[in-house]
Amino acid sequence: MSGETYRSAGVDIGAADIIKEMIHRYARSTHTPQVMGEQGFFSGLFHLQGYRQPVIVASMDNVGTKLKVAALMDHYDSAGIDVVNQNVNDIITAGARPLFFLDYIAMGKLDSKVIEGLMRGIALACQQAGCALIGGETAELPGVYQAGAFELTGFVVGAMERDAAIDGSSIREGDLLLGLPSSGLHTNGFSLVRRVFHIEDDPSVLHRYYPELGRALGDELLIPHRSYVHLLEPVRSRVKGVAHITGGGIPGNVPRVLPGGLAARIHRGSWREPPIFQVLQETGGIDTDEMFNVFNMGLGMVLVVSAEDAPAVQEAVPEAVVVGEVVRGEGDRRVVIEGL
Repeated sequence: MSGETYRSAGVDIGAADIIKEMIHRYARSTHTPQVMGEQGFFSGLFHLQGYRQPVIVASMDNVGTKLKVAALMDHYDSAGIDVVNQNVNDIITAGARPLFFLDYIAMGKLDSKVIEGLMRGIALACQQAGCALIGGETAELPGVYQAGAFELTGFVVGAMERDAAIDGSSIREGDLLLGLPSSGLHTNGFSLVRRVFHIEDDPSVLHRYYPELGRALGDELLIPHRSYVHLLEPVRSRVKGVAHITGGGIPGNVPRVLPGGLAARIHRGSWREPPIFQVLQETGGIDTDEMFNVFNMGLGMVLVVSAEDAPAVQEAVPEAVVVGEVVRGEGDRRVVIEGL
């Protein structure tokens, strides 16, 4: 008698086991001495060491619709880098150091080529951040995801001393805002990007060379989300607040670190805006306010420091440029961008 099987329902356990062994290989390449055990546990074990009053800091996020561009370009390493860096950047804003990372990959039918590309990127970014990949989940979900579609989500845990938290409480009027440049779009605004360039209607546009960019559009869009963990490390004690410029742009993220009653005055033109933003704006006829509300516009992070500490921070991080200052708030407007 021939009955139904899990495989006939769309889930191949044998293929999944082969893929899991490949994943374990990449994960082991990131392990630090604090990782306990190899494989076989139903959870990841990490021995927390070296802290007097440890505070655990965690963040979780996904890569969003940038994954559709990765699929159309058949290039997945950068998406793996993205999912690590965007999460690591979130926890370092509080002053934490990343300890370990977990990933979640789901697709209708497991594709070893896609998963290996993602894992190469995840492992590389974890190694660069000093962060161990200790677990995750690879799910085969036929009927949930269409052919070629997949989900990529990451979860990071870090730690810091309680008295070293960057909580913004010491920010005062007159403090300076230092911007750290982005590598481009990072992982935000891709639903608008895809609409502007009609990518679903004509994917060949991804291979079109743009002289302003110096590369094909798809190559520009897949530039990984930059990590700031090593840039921030030497100046953590001098920084009063850190804003990771993600969804919502500068107006949506800088106010999150400012105490009540304070606002940010930003001087457009004080930093370099990568040419992809001008190409986007001109191609889509996008209003400038909308550009700043959606994209990072060339700033991946904004640091709040005292005027006295700014020179030392800039000496330690030469890429940091003064992009504005903290001012007294007026009404509900928390960010004023001059030069729009």
